Amino acid sequence: MKVWVKNTILAALLILIIAVPLLFLSDSEFSGSDGEASDAVSEIQADYEPWFESLWEPPSGEIESLLFCIQAAIGAGTIGFVLGRVTSGKNKEN
Repeated sequence: MKVWVKNTILAALLILIIAVPLLFLSDSEFSGSDGEASDAVSEIQADYEPWFESLWEPPSGEIESLLFCIQAAIGAGTIGFVLGRVTSGKNKEN
């Protein structure tokens, strides 16, 4: 099987994996784990007080999302770079 055929099949599967849950669960609300954790802690122990406050709070949700995306991109780039270096080193020896 040619590489482009495999890549096309994988891309179609990826789109299906992303789209199917969104189509079938269209009325559900997706939220972050931080809010869920806070709710669970307050249910278990109502008088819980956090140990510390955030040093800086982003001015809006959009900026918070931007910072999260930048963090994810840096992490993915680092992992991709390391995996590329590791696999290219093995190919040179053979």
